[in-house]
Amino acid sequence: MSRNWFITGTSSGIGRQLTEQLLARGDRVAATLRRPGALDDLRATYGDALWIGQVDVTDTVGLRSVVDAAFAALGRIDAVVSNAGYGAIGALEEFADAQIDRQIATNFTGSVQLARAVIPHLRAQGGGQFLQIASALGQTASPMTALYAATKWAVEGMCEGLAMEVGAFGIKVTIVEPGAIRTDFGSRSADAAAPMAVYDGTPVDRVRKMSADYPVRGDPVKMAAAIIRCVEGGEAPLRLLLGSDAWPRVTGVVQARLDAWHAQKDVAFSTDLAPAS
Repeated sequence: MSRNWFITGTSSGIGRQLTEQLLARGDRVAATLRRPGALDDLRATYGDALWIGQVDVTDTVGLRSVVDAAFAALGRIDAVVSNAGYGAIGALEEFADAQIDRQIATNFTGSVQLARAVIPHLRAQGGGQFLQIASALGQTASPMTALYAATKWAVEGMCEGLAMEVGAFGIKVTIVEPGAIRTDFGSRSADAAAPMAVYDGTPVDRVRKMSADYPVRGDPVKMAAAIIRCVEGGEAPLRLLLGSDAWPRVTGVVQARLDAWHAQKDVAFSTDLAPAS
């Protein structure tokens, strides 16, 4: 059964892999990106099966216009993938204000506005699936990722609440949580903060020095295929964790939180109002 997809951030990485695999299997894709020429090769091969829209997800008016045009062109869109992202890497105080604003606008506000733009269309057609590409850093964080992780935690919360809001309309929501992926994200979609000498010798410095040698195991081809299977399966899990580096890290930090919260149970209950006499 062929499907119609809407995907943001399709010039490279997971977005590009999804687009390639979907077109190859006979699906239709509405692909958006900031540089439309990046998909000229796919347009030459697949013709009208590929609809291309030029937009920056931080442009809310432009994003709504592209979403409306894509639904009008394809008639029905079965799955929407919110994939466009940007990574600001560095210690929190090292960032310029503009880097902080861009990080939030791209990773969080852009995702919120995409969801808001597509929900009326999905509701009108009787359902569909909204997939948010988040990160394992949406469940945990590390030195140098505080700002980036904050935006991924934010979209996790947004999607968890959204799933409960729109489920009655037949709209499913899935948060995709990949670990490190072997793509060119680091060179194309990442922005490093200006290092401050005060962090020399701290965990920030150690992470900075080891980042170039971090073992990246995630295969974008296999991860894209897993996302497609998630839509095909019909069950639409709320969270889809991808990567052998992501699984132990996320499950470990969640278990540690549970242990800490259980230890605080008496304190939590002790802060309620006293029963009325």
